[in-house]
Order: sequence, then structure tokens, then C-alpha cells
Amino acid sequence: MPMLRCLVAVVAICAALAPWTAVQAETHPGEAALVREVAADTGKDPAKLTALLDSAQKQQSILDAISRPAESKEWKDYRPIFVTPERIQDGIAFYREHRALIDATAKKYDVAPQYLVAILGVETRYGRITGKYKVLDALVTLAFYYPPRAKFFRKELKTLLELPDSKLAGPLDTLTGSYAGAQGWGQFMPSSIKAYAVDADHDGHIDLHGSLPDILASVANYFHQHGWKAGGEVAAQAQPQTDATAVDYQAKPPRRTLEQYEALGYAPVQRFDPDTAANLLTLQSEHGPQHWFTFDNFYVITRYNRSPLYAMAVRQIADAIADGVKDPVAAEAAP
Repeated sequence: MPMLRCLVAVVAICAALAPWTAVQAETHPGEAALVREVAADTGKDPAKLTALLDSAQKQQSILDAISRPAESKEWKDYRPIFVTPERIQDGIAFYREHRALIDATAKKYDVAPQYLVAILGVETRYGRITGKYKVLDALVTLAFYYPPRAKFFRKELKTLLELPDSKLAGPLDTLTGSYAGAQGWGQFMPSSIKAYAVDADHDGHIDLHGSLPDILASVANYFHQHGWKAGGEVAAQAQPQTDATAVDYQAKPPRRTLEQYEALGYAPVQRFDPDTAANLLTLQSEHGPQHWFTFDNFYVITRYNRSPLYAMAVRQIADAIADGVKDPVAAEAAP
């Protein structure tokens, strides 16, 4: 009996220490809590979830990359990276090759087709450069080792772990993408896959790496759900008077009218309804400041990527692609 009591005591002590031991044994700080949440929400096996997260590697190169995003540059330095003759010419060729599908998708979702093409061009060079990092490595690194945005990336990691297999291009531990964990030709984060990705080819599986119908429809649905206005302008140049009042860009839906901007010393170069709502964006070009009115559709593009530089690059590439598809001679002269 003494031996039995001793054995019971040992078991009790081990049980009491079990939670502490589990915490100490975590491969990544905070991993166990995340596993518990995902298992509770989905019924997935905690052991398999733990093994999956244990297999992920913290990558210093990811932490280095997120600390120097291209969007931190001035427009004069940002534009040459994205708005290039090669990217425009490739976009024209891509549009021509897949025109029936692109136009049909754009019509279904009431978006401008050239913008679907431009997004794929800016994001991945039309599917050529979709990212070399394992998505699990990227999201684990940023969720557990990048305090400035850990909350956001932890949420994305949780969403990734909870996505059904039918919404992923392959086994979760084989997926590759950007240093931020974005996947596919359109670089969708897990939350965007969950909310906006579309099985357009109706095969019961969403593949943002290998199915062009799925890829195009998902980008189009993203724009549509965020309020794209069919036929609406994206941006137009503004001409300031010499005594124009300085106006800061607002990363919000436009509210101030063009008539109000004219009172502040800014007039649109082309004719618009004076009641049209806009934001005013000033960009530093090689030749000095440029002033642009940006409209609701510009704001929609910034829901895809918050940077106004990104949205302006998409706008300029889209316009050049549309012009090039209409006029091959103009395409050869594109910047």
C-alpha cells in the first residue's frame, strides 16, 4: 500500500506539472494557445496542429524583408520598380491571350478588366513570381516573432489553420508565397481566401496557384465586394494654383467634393461633375510634386494594398494595358 500511495502521488505531481511542461516544450512562443483555439473552433486534432506548427521555421530573412517594404519609398523611386515597359508589354500579351476569360469575369463582377490584369502584373508578374517562402514559415515567424504586427499575423495564421482543404491549393505544409504569407497569382492572405476566393471553374476546389478562372474571379470578387463602381474613374490629375492650400491625403473613402477642392486651389485637368467626391494625393516625382484626385475606385484598390503608391502603380499599368490592347502602336511606346 505505501508503494501504491507513492505511485499515486507521483502521478498527481506529473499531472499538476503537465501544463507547465507543455508551455516549456513549445517550439514557438504562444503556439499552444493558438492550437487550443483552432482545435476548439474546428474540432481539428491538437496533436496534428502542434506537429504542423512545430515543423515551421522562424526565418530571419522574413523579419528583414518586412522591415523594408517598397511602399516606404517615394513615388519617384517606387514607380520605376513596378511601372515598367516589360510589365506593361507582358500585361498586354496576357490580356490578349486570355481575353475571353478576362472580359467574361470582369463583366460578371462589374469591374474593369484591365485592372484584373494589372493586379496580377504588380503582384506576381502574371503568375511568374508567387513567392519562395513557405506560407507556414512566414506566418509563424510574423505571428510569434514580430511584435509590431503580431496580432494581425496571428489572426492570419489562425485563419490559415482553420481553412478547409477545398480552399487551399495543396497540403498546408507545402504552400509557398510571399514573406508576408500571401499566396497565389493575386497574393491573397488567408483571410482574403476565406472571404473572397472563388471556385470559378466549379471543380470543388479553389486553386489560386493553378486555376486561372479561380484566380481572376477571386480578384474580381474582392474588388466587387469592396465597392468597385463600374465605369467609375480611379484617379485624375489636379492642377494647383500658386496659392493652393496644402491638403493631406486621407486613406479613407472620399468625402470632399471637387468643388470644395477648387475653393482650396485645386482644379481637375479634365471635366468632372463638381459634386464628385475625391481625395487629394500628392506624389513626389522626378520633376517635382504631382497632384492627383483619387476617387472611390482608387480607395477600393487600397483595400487590396493600403499604399496609395501601389494603387497609383496599378492605375497607370491598367491604363497602359487598356491603351495597348486597343492600339498596338501605342503599346510599343508605353513607358
